[in-house]
Amino acid sequence: MNIKLFLSFGFLVVSLTVFGCGTSGKDFNSSLFDSIKNGHTSQQEVESMLGSPFKKGFQNGDEVWIYEHNTYKAFRMFGENTSKDIVIIFDADKVVKTHVFMTSQPGPK
Repeated sequence: MNIKLFLSFGFLVVSLTVFGCGTSGKDFNSSLFDSIKNGHTSQQEVESMLGSPFKKGFQNGDEVWIYEHNTYKAFRMFGENTSKDIVIIFDADKVVKTHVFMTSQPGPK
């Protein structure tokens, strides 16, 4: 193997290791999910608990907030890819209508 090819391969491995990991979304305290109650928790209370949502939108006229955090690893030896999401749908009075927590990790929040 010539030295240029060896150095190029080494640079590629180091680059993927250093730059091959990343995140998307905003981290949030998922243990607060159980504090959110359908028909009782206001939009303002959700924001004070979890902060600003990563995404906002509408579904069938209801406002939807999404809290999302994902981590990506270039190689499995550096850990697992993970994701966690809370999706909250508010009614017209800005009170939680329904909410769901999803994660790629087993076990408690």
